[in-house]
Amino acid sequence: MTARTLTCQVVEVEDLTPDVFRVRLEGRAEAMAHEPGQYLELQLDPETWVPFSIANAHRGDGRLELHIQHWPERGNSARLRELVVEAHHLTLRLPGGDCVLDPDSTRPLLLVAAGTGFAQMKAIVEAALHDDPERDIALWWAARERRDLYLESLAREWAETHPRLSFHGVSEQGMDASFDAERIQGHRGRIDEVLAESLADVAGHDVYLSGSPGMVYACVDVLASLGLRPSRVFSDVFAYAPRDPLVPTVGSLVRERRA
Repeated sequence: MTARTLTCQVVEVEDLTPDVFRVRLEGRAEAMAHEPGQYLELQLDPETWVPFSIANAHRGDGRLELHIQHWPERGNSARLRELVVEAHHLTLRLPGGDCVLDPDSTRPLLLVAAGTGFAQMKAIVEAALHDDPERDIALWWAARERRDLYLESLAREWAETHPRLSFHGVSEQGMDASFDAERIQGHRGRIDEVLAESLADVAGHDVYLSGSPGMVYACVDVLASLGLRPSRVFSDVFAYAPRDPLVPTVGSLVRERRA
């Protein structure tokens, strides 16, 4: 899908937490078309474009959703917040990215996100549930603390209404007992370590990861020891921060641990 530059209208800006806000945009339906998992770039000034995952599957209504982390101490973040709140229209370039839901696969989905990486997974979940409500989906969402799971209620709703979807919240501070419910489980620790402790075999899964390069590759290394297939793992990190090999062999992981 060829990238397009367009102007769209700001429909709504909503604070989800003190640190994360949601932006809803509207434009011509055909111009806003994208695949689940893709991102757009928002123009701050003629020389500055900032990428954001599109947080909804394409519905044909010309609407897009973004989840934006606000860092008051960072210049670009403050400019972006001011621009989004005050502007009636924004200039976008979309779509971008190859980390998209495979429309031909029916394999179980393992979705792993940190922070606002949930936005990308939200689009993938929406598309997967629409295309095949019987598909197995395991969503793992890591944050510093529970309050940073800024759309926890939505993830819980998915698990409560779709018997084949499970939701796992992960925090190094841990989750209190009120978090757990049917198909919903809280975990304490770092996401890669929790995956190592909780999963047994991912050989049959399609795996999508969204987060920092360090987080993504730490999870890839864990999942490699659990049968991860290199052709069935997807992340935008692989494009902008590549490494070789992308997925290490089990033997190389054993040698690293012994070194």
